[in-house]
Amino acid sequence: MATRNDNAIWSGLFTISPDSGQTLQAQIRQAIVAAILDRQIAASMPLPSCRILAEKLGVARGTVVLAFQQLVDQGFLIAKERRGHFVNPEVLTAPTKPAPRSDRFGNGVDWKARRKIAASEMPPPMKMENWIKSSYPFIYGQFDPTLFPTAEWRECNRMALAVLEIRDWAADMVDRDDPLLIEQIQARLLPRRGIFANPDEIIVTLGAQHALYMLSKLLMSRGTRVAMEDPGYPDARSIFRLAGAEVVPIRVDDEGIVVDEIPADCDYIFVTPSHHSPTMVPLSESRRAALLEAAARNDQIIIEDGYDSQLIDDAPQQALKSIDRSGRVIHVGSMSKTLAPGLRLGYIVASADLVAELRALRRFMLRHPPANNQRAVALFLSLGHHDALVRRLSTAFAERRERLVEALGSYLPEWRLTDSAGGTSVWLEGPQGMDSGQLAEAAAKRSVLIEPGARFFDSARAPKRFMRLGISSIALQHIEPGIRELAAVAGRRSAAA
Repeated sequence: MATRNDNAIWSGLFTISPDSGQTLQAQIRQAIVAAILDRQIAASMPLPSCRILAEKLGVARGTVVLAFQQLVDQGFLIAKERRGHFVNPEVLTAPTKPAPRSDRFGNGVDWKARRKIAASEMPPPMKMENWIKSSYPFIYGQFDPTLFPTAEWRECNRMALAVLEIRDWAADMVDRDDPLLIEQIQARLLPRRGIFANPDEIIVTLGAQHALYMLSKLLMSRGTRVAMEDPGYPDARSIFRLAGAEVVPIRVDDEGIVVDEIPADCDYIFVTPSHHSPTMVPLSESRRAALLEAAARNDQIIIEDGYDSQLIDDAPQQALKSIDRSGRVIHVGSMSKTLAPGLRLGYIVASADLVAELRALRRFMLRHPPANNQRAVALFLSLGHHDALVRRLSTAFAERRERLVEALGSYLPEWRLTDSAGGTSVWLEGPQGMDSGQLAEAAAKRSVLIEPGARFFDSARAPKRFMRLGISSIALQHIEPGIRELAAVAGRRSAAA
């Protein structure tokens, strides 16, 4: 524990970085709070003066003054006249952090034996925590910081923090959603897909996966049969199986899911008709009509995931929900590919009766998604920021997709690609004998990140020669050199084989 005002001690405690996403004031507060809670500053020891600390950190004195004042307001520090700032003794007398539970109680409980669902045994997600540091991140589902509408998003968050706005969203909304957000989804997002819904037919979720989990929890159990595309969305497959359902894989070709191969005794059909996950092939008009007709004939429910459909396509298609006349289509959407995946905001559009049941279920899970986020997004939509962002992203991604297709044709001509209008990825099939998992490992050593395709198939003997390349997080100028690096790695692996 520090016991004297030593320059080396303060230099070690108060370190800030210009590369941090936090403001200088926030970094100073975080450093002081961490030092206090870790018992590194004694109550009897004054902190450096604002002037001295500002000089040491190379920041304005006012920045330190504001940081100290906020910590006084929060009760971490006490200001003593003519003596300086000290740690509040009450903070130091609070209970220390408890030891890990396993250290205190041992490891005598077999939690795996007690669990009722085997979530940890489902296929793991792709984890690329440091993707942003990669030179060539051809990964799906992330965002490009250079395209993020930082100023507009900050404006909407500031507006959401106005006193009158706080009164609207700070209360417990129980099972309701922000009415302004519902109105904006109804008026701004859904018509783009040809969907016109009443407010009681829309519910907000924490992303598309939360929507699918709620639907599976409400509608599925042991004995339920769910037909879905193969290859298909792996997390949807796992969600349905966690609910006890039997997943029936259905082949996909260049027109989408092969409707004629869907068994009549399936209860639900999960599809990604706008852009198939992961091949990006759109479901043809004839297959759409056949799917809706078969669902009505066999008393089946269609769960439609609007996968990668938020952007402007060269050949846009309406959602299945927009041409559904029997009320059998449940539409799931999100804002992950436009605003940000970390925001975790999605929605379900379905009959009012089903939405009412989903609201009752959601109340027991989390009551409602954070209302402050809902209001900020509602303001973002209402001010036209999202429409402008969609146009900007659509243009940028179209350029990137074209550059990627050209580079693949030049450097990996033996790979067959499925390129469809719109979307944020392409699907590649490599030559016989190519293992995209091994290729991904070797490419990562050269700062090229790709996504092996085996995880999308519902088989222990899934083909290994497929991969998905995303374009949402890689800069245009990095695409061609990234594919050149990938081709060099693939060429060495082919030569070695």
